[in-house]
Amino acid sequence: MRVLAAGKSFLICTAVNSVSLGKSGVVELLFKIIGPFSKKNSGLMKVALDTLAALLKSKTNARRAVDRGYVQVLLTIYVDWHRHDNRHRNMLVRKGILQSLKSVTNIKLGRKAFIDANGMKILYNTSQECLAVRTLDPLVNTSSLIMRKCFPKNRLPLPTIKSSFNFQLPVVPVTGPVAQLYNLPPEVDDVVDESDDNDDIDLEAENEMENEDELDQNFKNDDIETDINKLKPQQVPGRAIEELKMYEHLFPELTDDFQDYDLISKEPKPFVFERKVCGPIVVPTACEEASGNPKKKGTVMKEKVTSKGEEGDKKSTFMDATKENAKDNDRTFLQQVGDQNRTITSACGLNSDIVKALDRIILQNIPDQTSLGSTAGVKKDCSLPLSVLTCTKACPHVVNCGNALFEGRTVHLGKLCCTGVETEDEEDTESSSSVEQPSVEVPDVPMLHDPDLYIEIVKNTKSVPEYSEVAYPDYFGHTPPPFKEPILERPYGVQRTKIAQDIERLIHQSDIIDRVVYDLDNPNYIIPEEGDILKYNSKFESGNLRKVIQIRKNEYDLILNSDINSNHYHQWFYFEVSGMRPGVAYRFNIINCEKSNSQFNYGMQPLMYSVREALNARPWWIRIGSDICYYKNHFSRSSVAAGGQKGKSYYTITFTITFPHKDDVCYFAYHYPYTYSTLQMHLQKLESTHNPQQIYFRRDVLCETLSGNSCPLVTITAMPESNCYEHICQFRNRPYVFLSARVHPGETNASWVMKGTLEYLTSNNPTAQSLRESYIFKIVPMLNPDGVINGNHRCSLSGEDLNRQWHSPNPDLHPTIYHAKGLLQYLAAVKRLPLVYCDYHGHSRKKNVFMYGCSIKETVWHTNDSASSCDVVEDTGYRTLPKILSHIAPAFCMSSCSFVVEKSKESTARVVVWREIGVQRSYTMESTLCGCDHGKYKGLQIGTRELEEMGAKFCVGLMRLKRLTSPLEYNHPSSLLDFENDLIESSCKVTSPTTYVLDEDEPRFLEEVDYSAESNDELDIELAENAGDYEPSAQEEILSDSELPRTCIH
Repeated sequence: MRVLAAGKSFLICTAVNSVSLGKSGVVELLFKIIGPFSKKNSGLMKVALDTLAALLKSKTNARRAVDRGYVQVLLTIYVDWHRHDNRHRNMLVRKGILQSLKSVTNIKLGRKAFIDANGMKILYNTSQECLAVRTLDPLVNTSSLIMRKCFPKNRLPLPTIKSSFNFQLPVVPVTGPVAQLYNLPPEVDDVVDESDDNDDIDLEAENEMENEDELDQNFKNDDIETDINKLKPQQVPGRAIEELKMYEHLFPELTDDFQDYDLISKEPKPFVFERKVCGPIVVPTACEEASGNPKKKGTVMKEKVTSKGEEGDKKSTFMDATKENAKDNDRTFLQQVGDQNRTITSACGLNSDIVKALDRIILQNIPDQTSLGSTAGVKKDCSLPLSVLTCTKACPHVVNCGNALFEGRTVHLGKLCCTGVETEDEEDTESSSSVEQPSVEVPDVPMLHDPDLYIEIVKNTKSVPEYSEVAYPDYFGHTPPPFKEPILERPYGVQRTKIAQDIERLIHQSDIIDRVVYDLDNPNYIIPEEGDILKYNSKFESGNLRKVIQIRKNEYDLILNSDINSNHYHQWFYFEVSGMRPGVAYRFNIINCEKSNSQFNYGMQPLMYSVREALNARPWWIRIGSDICYYKNHFSRSSVAAGGQKGKSYYTITFTITFPHKDDVCYFAYHYPYTYSTLQMHLQKLESTHNPQQIYFRRDVLCETLSGNSCPLVTITAMPESNCYEHICQFRNRPYVFLSARVHPGETNASWVMKGTLEYLTSNNPTAQSLRESYIFKIVPMLNPDGVINGNHRCSLSGEDLNRQWHSPNPDLHPTIYHAKGLLQYLAAVKRLPLVYCDYHGHSRKKNVFMYGCSIKETVWHTNDSASSCDVVEDTGYRTLPKILSHIAPAFCMSSCSFVVEKSKESTARVVVWREIGVQRSYTMESTLCGCDHGKYKGLQIGTRELEEMGAKFCVGLMRLKRLTSPLEYNHPSSLLDFENDLIESSCKVTSPTTYVLDEDEPRFLEEVDYSAESNDELDIELAENAGDYEPSAQEEILSDSELPRTCIH
């Protein structure tokens, strides 16, 4: 035994030793020592198996073992020990056998031999028998790992991994992935590689990549720019001043003398609760906790519904958080308004014309569509009605509440129209109770949402598939639910259970239905008529679902569409489901995800919108789903789809849904949808409701996109007090703040933050008025309209990430980036450099809201070159705004911010605006898709209320930044003026290093807990030498599940 132990230590030192020992016949000798179950010499068996497992890590020895049929021998021995070790005293021996199998299956021949020996069924059955005993989890986990590794790789059931939609580019790039896509011969199968002969090499390479996090912990990152000369901002003219003059018309505020305006003094108006209040809508703030008291601060109250002719007179009231002394006096009135709103919402929600629309809203093809004007609203053309059939069945439960939304038009009938909306249905009462929360005042439909206007705007929205349908959530609108949604606690062993169910597909193939029920690639596919099959749809704006395959009776595999002119970026989903039965658990598997990990492993839930709930005055998206996890699956990515790498796998998002209602229409989304048409509707409502005597609000068209949609540009500031010279000069000399958002279509949270910013800037809040008087805001609220419209996740129609094109944007392929950069270049040319530039983004793998900025000192410091770092002199003003936000915004986390400049980000907006335009405070603001792990919202998933609040708090932060950077203009206490010096550490400590990951704007995923999404990164759990009858060590109790924590050193 001592000789074997010494031999094990010897061969572990070098692979050459292992090969030498193998050639000397040691492998054959060890197989003579190990054998069937025996109570004698178990210690010798353990050492022999450990030595064998180490020897078989050599490919040469593994091939030798396969050639001699030892894989079958190992399986036979394992079954014998499993059957006879009833008291589990010999788990170390059983674990040693599994470790040997794990080593031999690292090669392709070993995996094939394992399959041929019926190893999948053997390990599946034995592991299932071990589930009842928690102490045996190490055996179950190792068995699961081996089965996942040996599961035969399948191809995605698609004709091509390119998008189902085709858009011909005006100019094809000469190089890059798009050029490769266009130059790919048509006969090439881009779904799967012709051969996987390099499987072994690729498996090893993948294992090496899994250890990259260890390198990150040592803060070694070759992607960090170390050349100080390249780091120093150098304003580059880029374009001639004569060419930049094309943007003069987008800056009328710099030349307008306001002689034709009726200007008034803009003293902040006192807040009065009246039936009609002058002033625009203000974002509801999540800062005030929802409680049993329905009258909370920051709530938007809507006026009584009026006829269309009176629509222009509709105003909203904003409960200013600073008016504490008026709260009690106005409580009675607010209660009355709230009650009226609830009554009206309930009645209007059941309006016959809305119910008639429940099957689907269909738009007719409209010839000669006109795009939205720069400042004019959308014209309603009654000669272009919605095509429809009229419902002749009387609906006694419907209350008549004024003019119909579709007056003069008809809509397709839906099942819900003819069956009615029975809120007291006996079958629904019990199931719906789980959705309904304790009684809390529900705000009315969002003030900026107008279903009628939305339909008119959609008519002018141009999509590649030429969508003719409207999704109900986009039509009805979304109101934040009046209850909190905590981050979901992950059940023990859920990933292991889901993987076992996937393995059952191979073992029990006769149980698999494998029927296509939805397919964008086959327009002639027949929708199944069976009543127990779910129906799917994604043919609407921002929708993304390509194919659905029924696997079992209540289980479906879903495949997402690639970005147009791309063959990857599968993450955003938005689709409709109908035909469900209440009380039945349905499992959904999205099987072609690409990221190696996801917040779905850390408590994030997908979103669902129920039409029945919306009709019952609950029009909101809710977080829903159980048994959620994200893991590597058995579908193989081709080298074409994996950037030249072979052997890469896709990942699965799986979640289980139990629907509360029968005959419902539900929608699922990756995050809260926010369409291009929604943006245009919101901008038009803001333009029509703002106070033109106080607010300078201008809506222009920056440019047209590749598909002919307009990219809006918004200018907001305060009107000058008068048209006298001094006031006009003050107006023109206000510093600029430049904001942009939604360059990545799948990051819808960025649009909700932008919505909060826009509403706050147009509000009648005194701070907002001061902010308008201090700055001129230039805002591009959606940099990638085409990507948003067509359901892309990351790219535009050019198939490229627009946030990698800022260095040299092509006016034909990247018009929105080209002209947005042109605006900034124009401001630099006329010496009006913005004080702040901020690009709003969403983050899929980190929690909280945080910022990325640019710092030479911190970038150099991050390379551990302390000498160079000390030589750099830099103004730390770039940290001021993030520091302010960390104090005033509950969702913002300063410790997650980073100010490192990386080589791979040199073409992003943040770096280009800092380096080329010369804006010191150039930021990317990232909002989590999941939730928060600190502060007031700790443990809660983020919602639209919190996102809009973040947009409003960003504005408040700009006001404080103004006061800090202009101390002479304000009379503040010295403690406030010392804010920056007291709170900003001069050491420039970077607490959250960034690392380049693929083509993303986010650092590598760092969490204290790492639920294994990879197939080979589970921890090897060493059993204690004294393992006995159900007596696991404390470490085993903690580290027994396959999704167990791996501690990261920060």
